[in-house]
Amino acid sequence: MNDFSLLFYASKVFWFLIQPLNLVLFLLALSLLVGWFGWRKLRGFTLFLSFLILALASWTSLGALMLNPLEERFPRPPAPDKVAGIIVLGGGLEGAINLARGGYDINSGGDRYLEAAVLARRYPDARIVISGGTGTVILDGEGDADTSVKLFTALGIPQDRLVLEGESRNTYENVENIRKLVAPGPDETWLLVTSAFHMPRSVGLFRKAGFPVTPWPVDYRTSGQEGIGVFKDNPADSLAATTMAIREWIGLIGYKFTGRIDSVFPGPLD
Repeated sequence: MNDFSLLFYASKVFWFLIQPLNLVLFLLALSLLVGWFGWRKLRGFTLFLSFLILALASWTSLGALMLNPLEERFPRPPAPDKVAGIIVLGGGLEGAINLARGGYDINSGGDRYLEAAVLARRYPDARIVISGGTGTVILDGEGDADTSVKLFTALGIPQDRLVLEGESRNTYENVENIRKLVAPGPDETWLLVTSAFHMPRSVGLFRKAGFPVTPWPVDYRTSGQEGIGVFKDNPADSLAATTMAIREWIGLIGYKFTGRIDSVFPGPLD
């Protein structure tokens, strides 16, 4: 096992431990344990901390406020006159369901594929690169690159236009594998299609790899008008937004710390 594989598994374990809902459950379990030993003050503190985390993540606009700067970082540019290729980063398909049922069900990030299909019709000569394998450690699922063939052909996009990369497990591997698979010309325009909150980290990785791309953000999760408040959304969506935002910011910090991007918060003027 190489160093990057170790880092990949370590990041999965770390995220499993600190994502808000899991962290709350671990704190509740800890409160039961310390209560059994009679440590009342510590039990009270862990109960309060678990409630505070869950309340902030589920009942407030914390998640939207953390996501919005990520989504606003790269506005969508005017449509180019000519495009050599369209890169779609995986993460918008229900891998486990598609593996079991043989379909092409999309999830909340499925805008990536719908927008790519629209762009494919707008630029009929552009290649379409779909990157995404199975990024889970335990769960089985069909890789996004494999499922996308069924989806795009069903939408009328010929399979011979598709360039598939199905080995990557995370964004870093997406970029490294695409760089090896695609040889962009110096004057070519390549559109990068991914969720808006995911764009800063993705662009930072492509820049580090020496592969210029034009950001084409989709799948916005905020309106930019949420403001500070409580009960701005239903608790499940607020919890999901908070979880997503924390994961993305940790990813940016981790990639900067390991030298995979040059800035903690890559932007248009970097």
